[in-house]
Amino acid sequence: MELRHLRYFVAVAQTHNFTRAAELLGISQPPLSQQILRLEREIGLPLLKRLTRSVELTEAGEAFYQDACQILELSGHALEKAKGIARGTRGRLSLGFASSVAFHGSVFSLLREFQHRYPDMEMITGEQNMATLLHNLQEGLLDAAFVRLPCESSKAFNLKVIASEKMLAVLPPGHALAGQASLSLQQLAEDPLILFPQEVAPSLYEMIISACLRAGFQPRTGQQAPQIASAIGLVASGFGYTLVPESLGCIRHPDVTLHAIDDAVLNSDIALAWRRLDRSPAVLHLVATLNEIQPATR
Repeated sequence: MELRHLRYFVAVAQTHNFTRAAELLGISQPPLSQQILRLEREIGLPLLKRLTRSVELTEAGEAFYQDACQILELSGHALEKAKGIARGTRGRLSLGFASSVAFHGSVFSLLREFQHRYPDMEMITGEQNMATLLHNLQEGLLDAAFVRLPCESSKAFNLKVIASEKMLAVLPPGHALAGQASLSLQQLAEDPLILFPQEVAPSLYEMIISACLRAGFQPRTGQQAPQIASAIGLVASGFGYTLVPESLGCIRHPDVTLHAIDDAVLNSDIALAWRRLDRSPAVLHLVATLNEIQPATR
């Protein structure tokens, strides 16, 4: 049994006439009649009552008609789904986020625009530290990832910078410098520095340590935070100060103050990363969307 036999039968059942069904299908009437007879022989029972000027469904034909309509509908959906996946307009897109990039508005703008353009694409998202993120991207467990630069493995992937942001100093409650809009790293030389574990984001960790060394001091690393964002909570508890990307300033903790750093070049880029030579249509659509809206996100 072929799908075209089901389409022929459904057309006859809906028009109650072989001639009109043949016209709708764009074929001549004799071959249509032959195909319906072949279908009935294959099934082993009559599906139609052939009258003088029309046809009616038998009881078995009525049941077969309902199932045939469902089969044709499902096959149509399956075909469109397969075509959509091949074109990158349907299916799933697995995206990873470094913990410190999820707060930046440019990332949300990109995802919102992509979802608007491809509403049938399901985006599966998850937050991971940089080491896990890059490993999963390399192994194909992720289709693309939003990473923070500098990144020690960035040469293994295609990268498209989404935004660049400065680092801010976050001070604990009652700190002597809390009233200053900006400060120098040197002013914090005696305070304990709260950092994330080096393996979470090795290059960013090294950048912060190097900036302190250039400012003339070896930082006193104190309590460690599991992620960059969670360091703010430890600052609020009085364990020391930390340095975070400016987009994390949206975490408005009432017990901390945020300050610009005026004696060190501490910038960090957010980038979209995807595997080199990856020709996934969905990933390419995401990259194309980013390229088109880039002027609005910088």
